[in-house]
Amino acid sequence: MKYEGVVIRPPSEADSLILQVTVGCSHNKCIFCPAYKAKRFRIKSFDEIKEDIDEASIHAQHLRRVFLADGDALIIPQQRLLEIINYLNAKLPKLRRIGIYGNAKSILKKSIEQLKELKKNKLSFIYLGIESGDEVTLKNIHKGITYEKMVEAAQRVKEASIKLSVTVLLGVAGTERSTIHAKETARILTDIQPDYIGALTLMIPPEAPLYSMVEEGKFELPSPFELLQELRIMIAESDLHNCLFFSNHASNYLPIKARLPRDKNSSLKLIDEVLSSGDETLLKPEYLRAL
Repeated sequence: MKYEGVVIRPPSEADSLILQVTVGCSHNKCIFCPAYKAKRFRIKSFDEIKEDIDEASIHAQHLRRVFLADGDALIIPQQRLLEIINYLNAKLPKLRRIGIYGNAKSILKKSIEQLKELKKNKLSFIYLGIESGDEVTLKNIHKGITYEKMVEAAQRVKEASIKLSVTVLLGVAGTERSTIHAKETARILTDIQPDYIGALTLMIPPEAPLYSMVEEGKFELPSPFELLQELRIMIAESDLHNCLFFSNHASNYLPIKARLPRDKNSSLKLIDEVLSSGDETLLKPEYLRAL
């Protein structure tokens, strides 16, 4: 497999073949994200992609899952994307599931009929980074999308019967809008009703544009217990009907895996016990946290 630069995949795609069909991110303006800043976005040629699929078909005929990278691979025009997916299906006979990153803009470029066509050809998971439901925060981090359009995109995915996994980002609003961010994120999660939610905690490496704002005193990251309070609000104030909620990413201070609403009370009880204790030893130590 010929990868360009660092290739990122969701934790749930650990057992998947990672097929890089785009390089970088079509948006690439979020100030908290350093992942694709060194890459200029492009869609790989079909010949490049075909070569990787041919290699996989020789060495990994058993593969059941494929993830299409890089960031926002869903931006690929429909016919090109179908060409890639159809070739995958032809060369990997045991393939059962294809996952892909998509942002709200790329999702909205696809009609419901087009999304259903992709689903028919085994594209069954779309990963959408929401980060926050707070309009001010979305603007501040240069997300390039509104609350309303985020909900519209998510509903389009669900209407096409494609599983929707979203990410939210603890701490992304800084201390100034921490509570508002948590409450508005709970609201957007309720409006969207995703199948899966992954809560990550903001970490700011020097390559991220937000890093200079921290150094200049223009952005203050909430403390670990303030971040945990954000997590509590998001769980407590959301009304989710059938959703798996995870905060077990390596960046988080307190791992939680919950089926909501069934495990809502037990999750809140755990968070409350840690918050009331004020005991930092109950949190993941800094040296174990990672992006």
